[in-house]
Amino acid sequence: MPTLIDQGDNDPFLAGQLQPAVLAEVARQKAWPLTLRIQPVTTTSYYFIASFIEDHLRFHAQHLFG
Repeated sequence: MPTLIDQGDNDPFLAGQLQPAVLAEVARQKAWPLTLRIQPVTTTSYYFIASFIEDHLRFHAQHLFG
């Protein structure tokens, strides 16, 4: 199933733990459909999540229900 990820660009765990570039490379190697969107934000708070939740709900509905 395709994967959609929105990640804030200043998350304190970005480089040391989350490593989205590594995930993207593995997905590419495995031909896994990944959409990784690095968002320019100052926080990954509830506001950040609320900003993109509709995109994610639509994405999942499209892939689950056609």
